[in-house]
Amino acid sequence: MASIRDLKKDINFVLGDIIEAAYFWEASNPGEDHKEAEAIVDDSITLFDELIAKVNDQSVENRRKHLKAVNAELEEKATQLAERVNAL
Repeated sequence: MASIRDLKKDINFVLGDIIEAAYFWEASNPGEDHKEAEAIVDDSITLFDELIAKVNDQSVENRRKHLKAVNAELEEKATQLAERVNAL
């Protein structure tokens, strides 16, 4: 784990790319139903808020282990969101 700042940037960039991909799909498929793409965007924003709150949590006992768990959660859930975007 390089730094907390880098973790926050990773969260922002990864989830921002997923949101961008969902919006791109909506723009390139105007005749399709956009409810699933909108759900992906909403889930990405919710995940962003949750992960940033976890990173900012100062009350954890082992901070390094906690941040590694947050990073692992980002990878796992971002992969799931990316799979949902690919399935559109």
